[in-house]
Amino acid sequence: MEKLRRRLEGAEKALETLREILREPYSVIVRDATIQRFEYTFEIFWKLVKEYLYNHEGIECNSPKSCFREALSVGLLNEEQAITCLEMTDDRNLTSHTYVEEVAESIYEKMQDYYHLMDTVFNLTKKEFGKIS
Repeated sequence: MEKLRRRLEGAEKALETLREILREPYSVIVRDATIQRFEYTFEIFWKLVKEYLYNHEGIECNSPKSCFREALSVGLLNEEQAITCLEMTDDRNLTSHTYVEEVAESIYEKMQDYYHLMDTVFNLTKKEFGKIS
């Protein structure tokens, strides 16, 4: 349970940094900084989902996509959210190619939606954590 609490704290901080950069007017520097913040926020986010599933549902998963599929199966995510999480995983895997302008622009254009989805799931897990802690 302590690990889940730490994951929640880390996710909250990471989401705040992503929210902060998303308020900035567009520039190539802001785009690149946004993508970097997305990378670490995504890593914390999927590990939060993983820990939540283990603590709350007794489910073990070891990859982002398997965790998002399990989150769908237990109702933490709806189908549309799960699909977006799978797409977000693919985009996270593409972030090492952001030197390709089209890739960077494509990922950046999805950031608001990704942020809102991660924030929504974060708030659900935080609420459920409050019930079990």
